[in-house]
Amino acid sequence: MSLLAGLQMFNRFLQTSLQTSSELRAMNPTYPTGAYPPEAVALQGRGPDGFSGQPGVPTGVQYTTVNIPAEPPKDYIIWSFINYFYGNICCLGLAAFIFSIKARDRKIVGDHQGARKHGSTARCLNIWATVFNSVLILIVLIVCIVVSVKIDGAMHSMPSNSYNNRYNYGK
Repeated sequence: MSLLAGLQMFNRFLQTSLQTSSELRAMNPTYPTGAYPPEAVALQGRGPDGFSGQPGVPTGVQYTTVNIPAEPPKDYIIWSFINYFYGNICCLGLAAFIFSIKARDRKIVGDHQGARKHGSTARCLNIWATVFNSVLILIVLIVCIVVSVKIDGAMHSMPSNSYNNRYNYGK
């Protein structure tokens, strides 16, 4: 397919898919059909004596309200997954993973309050599981170091098999 043929197909697509503003107004009954009244239009400039406008025409200020949606609740599912598979002490990782899945399900359904509650529980369980895992790893490292030092010390205190010690062994 050549570039020209592709452009022609795209042009036909645009011609069939684009609609005029009158068709859009017919589809959307809340679309304003007339001009805005002068009271609803915000004034553009400000002169030295205040807002400039036509004399005798009441001027109004138009306010715009912006609704910012709240941040969706967190479900901590990745943290729970890591705690579940890499250190599931006292089944805290499993419990955190279950509450994370519940929080994600609640968030998908639209129950943000329930999602926050389950997410908070999952976060708490994840903190405890992480602390327990960290303490366990620290204990294992300390035990390994102590055992290694003890074995190394025991190896140095044993008599060696040198030539001089062979003949004087047992004296």
